[in-house]
Amino acid sequence: MNVSYQWLSEYVDVSGFTAEELAEKLTRSGIEVDIVEDRNKGVTNVVVGYVKSREKHPDADKLSVCIIDAGQGEDLQIVCGAKNIDAGQKVPVAMIGAVLPGGLQIKRAKLRGVESQGMICSAKELGLNDKLLPKEIQEGILVLPQETEVGSSVLDVLAINDKVLELDLTPNRSDCLSMLGAAYEIAAILGRSVKLPDAEAALQQAGSAGVKAADRISVKITATEQCSHYAARLIEGVRVGTSPLWMQNRLMAAGIRPINNIVDITNFVMLEYGQPLHAFDAEQLNNGHIDVRLAEAGEKLVTLDDVERTLEPHMLLVTDGTKPVAIAGVMGGANSEVTNDTTRILLESAKFAGSSVRRTSRQLGLRSEASLRFEKEVNPEAVLPALNRAAALIAEYAGGKVADGIAQAIAGSHKPVSIELAADRVNNYLGTALSLDEMGQIIERLHFTFEPAGEGKLLVHVPSRRGDITRDVDLIEEVARLFGYDNIPTTLMTGVTTPGSLSKEQSIRRIARNLLTQSGLHEVITYSFTHPDQTVSLPGLYPAAKPISLAMPMSEDRSQLRTSLLPHLLEVVSYNRNRTMDDVAIFEIGKAFITDESALTALPQEKLLLSIAMTGKRRGAHWAQKSEAVDFYDIKGIFDRLISYLGVKGLTYTSASPDGFHPGRTAELLLATSVGSKVIGRVGQLHPTVQQQRDLDDTYVLEVELSPILEAAGDAIVYKLLPRYPSVGRDLAVVVNASVPVGLMEQSIAEVAGDLLESIQVFDIYTGERLGANRKSVAIALVYRHAERTLLDEEVTELHAKVVQTLEQQYEAELRK
Repeated sequence: MNVSYQWLSEYVDVSGFTAEELAEKLTRSGIEVDIVEDRNKGVTNVVVGYVKSREKHPDADKLSVCIIDAGQGEDLQIVCGAKNIDAGQKVPVAMIGAVLPGGLQIKRAKLRGVESQGMICSAKELGLNDKLLPKEIQEGILVLPQETEVGSSVLDVLAINDKVLELDLTPNRSDCLSMLGAAYEIAAILGRSVKLPDAEAALQQAGSAGVKAADRISVKITATEQCSHYAARLIEGVRVGTSPLWMQNRLMAAGIRPINNIVDITNFVMLEYGQPLHAFDAEQLNNGHIDVRLAEAGEKLVTLDDVERTLEPHMLLVTDGTKPVAIAGVMGGANSEVTNDTTRILLESAKFAGSSVRRTSRQLGLRSEASLRFEKEVNPEAVLPALNRAAALIAEYAGGKVADGIAQAIAGSHKPVSIELAADRVNNYLGTALSLDEMGQIIERLHFTFEPAGEGKLLVHVPSRRGDITRDVDLIEEVARLFGYDNIPTTLMTGVTTPGSLSKEQSIRRIARNLLTQSGLHEVITYSFTHPDQTVSLPGLYPAAKPISLAMPMSEDRSQLRTSLLPHLLEVVSYNRNRTMDDVAIFEIGKAFITDESALTALPQEKLLLSIAMTGKRRGAHWAQKSEAVDFYDIKGIFDRLISYLGVKGLTYTSASPDGFHPGRTAELLLATSVGSKVIGRVGQLHPTVQQQRDLDDTYVLEVELSPILEAAGDAIVYKLLPRYPSVGRDLAVVVNASVPVGLMEQSIAEVAGDLLESIQVFDIYTGERLGANRKSVAIALVYRHAERTLLDEEVTELHAKVVQTLEQQYEAELRK
């Protein structure tokens, strides 16, 4: 919102304060002023001159020699090259010694042998934004109205000696999208009164058209939810022409281009009151009737920008009962536009719902000053004052006669807002010691009314122009603003503080990401929404989970909450393979949403999962080694490294054949808990059918629930001293049944050997005809060490014999010969 300092001074006394000082006070009180723009770009000594005569230059076809009366006693001879210069005009004249924008100084000169005593200026040469001027005078010299006084300063005539404050308003302060709103704000800051325009008195002076508005026009609201108030006045005998120069200056200062007196007046009043208006050619309306309704499907309207708009049923229209004549609050229709031939006007002022205007303007791509104000909700009590003000101005500057009365329809009334304000609550919020009287004085400066409401309380009546104030905390903010944020005493914060740190879950998730990326995996982040078919072939860790459908999905591909991370990881694998990236190793840490059919009314459980997918080569071809494909043990080894680093104990693997997985290359992950072992994940190769469906080579995946791991993980890293005593190594090779899990053998060895066993490592597994059918040889390296002394060879031999005996008894193992 651009606020002219001169225009503002018509509503509130700003004497004693410059525009820059007002900007500083506004900013300190909560309304930021981005910039204070000086409309004078460096113009001095430019006056209004009268062109007494114009003759062709004797030696130049494109130049004219003009005799100018500049009100200085002697006529001036000025050579001018503008095509539109002519005798009888009043124009801006830069006198000798004048300075124009850019530091151009006007001097006495000769042009083609003819002396020139000054310069006749265009709007651009005066530093004005010529794009805001009527198109016909954007080029050439600026022609001023005939009533302009000769010799007067152009700075005053064109309001160039003005400054404009550009307000950067927050969405809640739509009241300051008007000059009166800005005036109330300035008046509150300075503690001064506001002078409102008296539209009623101006209407009485203008005289009546001798008819009643209700006899010529009628108003009906069909869409009562989208329009609560619609009012119209009839004005007859209108002459469409140029608006007065002072009004054009006000509009241009606000950044609006003058068009004609009717349009300019509606824009002027919109800027003044914040209430958008629209003028219809009454002759183009069916019997002067107005019906505010919603559009019909496929209905069309050519708007004022000559574009045919296809309307939708949610869009609010102003119609004449037979055809639409405007998109309510957005733009009028070309079929009822005011033209130079218009003599009868129906002037509209209404309260349209902001949500309706916002949706329509965005969908149609039509954003205007009017729609901006409607979107933020206009003052419902400004509908009639703005209508009367515009009617009075049209009567004064367009020669119209205003019909008696107003034709209106009211579908809903504004409910006054009254808020109880307690002094103790204000002081507790702000840390001040204001008395109730001091708060009352601040409320009075806002031009709010109030009354006592018990001891230490006020009942404040909020005017409708301040729709942003609905609670006592809003009033407390107003007290703080006007009391002055700088005047609120500062105090140090007190209380118990703790240093910021990561939670255990956050820390472990960070560790997991680092370890997995160091292991050669790339992290991916996929959608939490999925297609209904994604979980059919690969149900993941929770095959019984029922997917939850979204009420308003963005698309069919993203219409359900995922129950597993694996389908989307496989999408990433396929995406990369389709782009010749065959070696893929990725992981994701994210949530799946788990519920069953009986619990659809309850919120789903959000399970934090870790999923890994690997396919392609473990390493590429090299002259020193062959390329190798990834296998089950690559993905298992990466996860084991993570588990080992986190200090999780009691994790075991057991063979499994879940849906979607290879029956012979898949294991379930079991974690020992206080109530027994719990399945927390799965790791293995995809089933060949799934791989074929997705056009994948051998692909290995892991999905594990992280919550049990987070609970079992150690809180701290325990460091040990380096061993001082030597270790003793023993190798062991036994032949067992092929179905015996090596992991169980390792557990049995660890239980028997106890604390003296430092490490256990399987270094060879062999199968062959020499061992017999369904037999395998397992070679294990054991390292023994005592922490406080050197082990004797006899001790190690005895302990190693117990290990062999245990294997023989529990697994029918035989020492390999």
